Amino acid sequence: MTPEAGSDSRIPLIAIIGAGPAGLMAAEVLARAGCRVTVYDRMPSPARKFLIAGRGGLNLTHSEPRAGFLARYGAATEWLAPSLDAFPPARLRAWAEGLGEPTFVGSSGRVFPRSFKASPLLRAWLGRLDALGVRLESRHRWLGWNRAGALRFAGPEGESEAEADAVLLALGGASWPRLGSDGGWADILREDGVEIAPLRPANSGVRIDWSAPFRTRFAGAPLKRIALSLGATRVRGEAMIDGAGLEGGAVYALSATLREAIDRESAVILHVDLRPDVTAEALAVRLAAGRKGESMSNRLRKAAGLSPVAAGLLREAGPLPAEPEALARRIKALPLTATGMAGLERAISTAGGVTRTMVDDGLMLKARPGVFIAGEMLDWEAPTGGYLLQACLATGHAAARAMLARLGLAVPERWNGAWEADAGEAADRREEWSRDDG
Repeated sequence: MTPEAGSDSRIPLIAIIGAGPAGLMAAEVLARAGCRVTVYDRMPSPARKFLIAGRGGLNLTHSEPRAGFLARYGAATEWLAPSLDAFPPARLRAWAEGLGEPTFVGSSGRVFPRSFKASPLLRAWLGRLDALGVRLESRHRWLGWNRAGALRFAGPEGESEAEADAVLLALGGASWPRLGSDGGWADILREDGVEIAPLRPANSGVRIDWSAPFRTRFAGAPLKRIALSLGATRVRGEAMIDGAGLEGGAVYALSATLREAIDRESAVILHVDLRPDVTAEALAVRLAAGRKGESMSNRLRKAAGLSPVAAGLLREAGPLPAEPEALARRIKALPLTATGMAGLERAISTAGGVTRTMVDDGLMLKARPGVFIAGEMLDWEAPTGGYLLQACLATGHAAARAMLARLGLAVPERWNGAWEADAGEAADRREEWSRDDG
C-alpha cells in the first residue's frame, strides 16, 4: 500500500474488496469523509446474496432489546458489542428510511422495509454511492498482494494491480458460493500467518435419512408450530421437510448446537414436539376419547390436530403405539436421528473466519497494517431474524471509522457517534436500544 494519506494533501485512495452489505456500508462512510473509494467484486453485479436473501421479505434487523439482541452472537458478543452499539438497529432503520425505505416491526419482532423487498433499497443505495463518487469494479477476483504490497486482481482484461492507502476486505464467508462468497480468501490470509477458524455451515439444514415413501410424498411440505429439542436446548418455530432432512427457521436457530453435537458424536437424536401448545396429559385424554373403530389417520387428525405431514413424520420413528399415553409421548417427543448438517453451498451463513486475536479493536489485521476486515469474514455467527445483516452493516461501519482514524480524517458528522444528529431523536433511539428486557 502507499503511505498514509494523512501525511499529505491528496485525496486518500481506499480499496474495498467485496460488494456486499459490509463493504457497501464502509464505502458510504468513507466516501462521505471525502475519500476516493473503489469497490471490487468478482461477480457481475453487487450484493447478490443480499438480493436473494430478500426475495421472501428483506429482514433488516430485529426489535429485541439490547441485552437479548447482543446475546444472539454467543461467544462473539463481547467482540461485536462496540460495533453494534455504534450502529444499532434503530440507526439501521433511520439509514434505510433515508434511502426512501421506511421500516416496520413484524409480529415476530423482526424489522422489514415497508416495500418488503431488497431491490428498491439496493437501487437507492447504489444510486447514493454513485453520487458520492464510489466506483464499482465488477468481475474482479482478488488474488492477494504482490511483493510491493499492491493488490492483485484477475479481471475481464487479465491480471491487474492497484494501490491504496487503506484496504477493507469484506468478501463474505463461504455459504452460497454461487453468489460470490466462496471462502477463497482464507488461503491468501493464511499465507500471512492469519489464523482462520474453520469455515462451517451456519443457519443450515440438518440431514435426516427419510424413508423413500415419506421423502417422495412430503418433500417441500411445511411443519408449522413445532418445537425442536437437543438436550436442554429447545426452540419453537417452523420447519420444512427437505429431501435430505429438515430446513427452516426452527432448525436454523438450533443449527449451531446441532453442528457442535454432530461434530462430537457423528449422529444425535433430535426431538420434535408436534404439538408444543398442548401437554402430553391433555393430548392423551383427547386421543383416548376417539371413536371406536376410528382409523389411526383420523385419530391423529381429529384428536391430536396433526397435519398429514406431521402424521407422516410420526411414523418415521417406527410403528405407532396404540395406547393413548404412549402415542401422546411420541407426538410430544418424536425422536429423529440427525447425521449431519447441510453443506456450505446450502447454508444461509458461515461460522468461523478471521479470529479475534488477528485484528485490533478497529478490525485491522495485525499481520497487515492498513488492511481491515468486516462482515462474515470475521469469526462470529448469529441466527436468522435480522441479526446477520445487522452485524455485517455494523462491522462495515466500524471498520470504516477505524480506517478514517488511521488516515487522520474526521468521521462525517452524519456518521459520528451512535445516533443521528437530531438530539431529540437520538435520545429516543438511545433509550429504545438501551431499555431493560423487562
